[in-house]
Amino acid sequence: MKSASFPSLRVDPALRRAAEGVLQEGESLSNFLEQSVIAEIHHRQQQQAFLKRGLASREKSRQNGEYYSAEAVNDELEALLAVAEKGSDDRR
Repeated sequence: MKSASFPSLRVDPALRRAAEGVLQEGESLSNFLEQSVIAEIHHRQQQQAFLKRGLASREKSRQNGEYYSAEAVNDELEALLAVAEKGSDDRR
């Protein structure tokens, strides 16, 4: 497959210096930018999937009339966390 390029991007010199200042050994600015774009794409895909699941859950609740309070959900999560933390302590 042929490679493609992103459009040229003009930035403030301070932003370029900041980006160059965080490069790891052997890493080029181009590689840093490519990895940053990949990470942002992944983040946005995950965000879209999260919203889609939330909207589907809302629709399901509207259809079946089954809702849970934030307090009930929080209590359940706290209980799950306590069990996980206890299991973690047992392994030490």
